[in-house]
Amino acid sequence: MTRATVHPIEQESYRILRSRLDTSHLPPLTRAVVERVIHSSADLEYATDLVCDEASLTAAHAALHAGAPVVADVEMVASGITARRAVCRLSEAKAGPGLTRSAHAVRLAFEQVGPGALWVVGCAPTALEELLRIDAAPALVIGLPVGFVGAAESKAALRASGLPAVSNVSEKGGSAVAAAALNALLYTPAPDRTEENQ
Repeated sequence: MTRATVHPIEQESYRILRSRLDTSHLPPLTRAVVERVIHSSADLEYATDLVCDEASLTAAHAALHAGAPVVADVEMVASGITARRAVCRLSEAKAGPGLTRSAHAVRLAFEQVGPGALWVVGCAPTALEELLRIDAAPALVIGLPVGFVGAAESKAALRASGLPAVSNVSEKGGSAVAAAALNALLYTPAPDRTEENQ
């Protein structure tokens, strides 16, 4: 899905971003994700903090534009995904022995959507940890939870898992940047295969 118009403030924000940071060497979807995350946070350090794989992004982009479901760990992430309704089951989840509400919400969401979804985690490291425990077979995991407790460790575990992912190395992250990473894939048009084959 692409947007018909881009607000002048957003255009100016990207102009300023590109005047301060050269992203032209990045592959197209990686560049889209990096720039949208920086645009949403005004934090240029994400250029070196984010970990993206273009092949994973390409496959996830195709799945997303083919209608794969999107799951968000919290409503703030779901609300930030502006061109697609995301599944979020946190309001129905209950904590239990050794299980946080966020982890239970992951289980509930997986029961609903099954394999092949795009998972967007911007708040709860325990949601990301639970996602790594179940056999979710995701199209992509955007793992950008924020915090001093467990956030960096859960993202390191995501990278070590071998799942297709977008993550970052530091403790920073959050709902806005996680939603921005997904929006970058939503707003980037699918490649024109006829042009590629000429």
